[in-house]
Amino acid sequence: MSKAKSSYTLFRQKAHIIIYGTNTFWGRMFDLILLGLILLSVLFVMLETVKGFDAHYHDQLVIMEWIITLFFSVEYILRIITINKPFKYIFSFYGIIDFLSILPMYLSFFFVGTSVFTAIRVLRLLRLFKILNHPKFSSQSLHLKDSIIASRGKIVVFMYFVLISCVIIGSIMYVVEGKEAGFTSIPTSIYWCIVTLTTVGYGDISPITPLGQFIASFVMILGYGIIAVPTGIVTAELAKNNTAITTLNTKHCFECGSDSHLNEAKYCQKCGHILNEK
Repeated sequence: MSKAKSSYTLFRQKAHIIIYGTNTFWGRMFDLILLGLILLSVLFVMLETVKGFDAHYHDQLVIMEWIITLFFSVEYILRIITINKPFKYIFSFYGIIDFLSILPMYLSFFFVGTSVFTAIRVLRLLRLFKILNHPKFSSQSLHLKDSIIASRGKIVVFMYFVLISCVIIGSIMYVVEGKEAGFTSIPTSIYWCIVTLTTVGYGDISPITPLGQFIASFVMILGYGIIAVPTGIVTAELAKNNTAITTLNTKHCFECGSDSHLNEAKYCQKCGHILNEK
């Protein structure tokens, strides 16, 4: 019994190094194969929507999709059983993406057309930065994430102001233009305001009165300033935190699955477990 247990423990350790590690030959090979299969899977989904191609190779595309899905399913299970706290991985960002990437093909047994949602697998390409294993990429991605998080309060307040402005301007345009110009309701007028404010300008609704055209011109000019504000907020946070960039490594915690620790870290920043050496 103990021999079987030790064999299972050894299997978990070796599988953990291959699946989560990026500093060993087999770990890098596994990740590169994984990335290649993700790209192939997304390509097959796109080709399946091309009628001429799908008519000739539909069965082959489905077979390849199932082979890739089974590989991802085995990989997902191995990621769960090779760490001591699997729920940390299951409910993490990458864990949710990994689960959603295999779900559509199984749902296709019950719902027609759900296999097209396997295109969500392209999000798994975010693992590329971990595979590259370059400290500069790791630190810069953390820097960008921290800046966006620090900016979210200001951005939420700003977006609330924009939403209120759209409601007010849309209501005014409904009164000024009326149903004859296509402003059939306040929600439709708000839609026009959002389209104009973002400088998209579909042209399906347009003002015809001089006052309405004046308001529309004001909204267009205002739109340029509104687009620049969120960018400026995030840029300011990036500049503020520029001196706080830290170098990260890819040591992986066998206990909870956390990674991207500080370069000099010996213990996991989340659970305190000793980190795997490179």
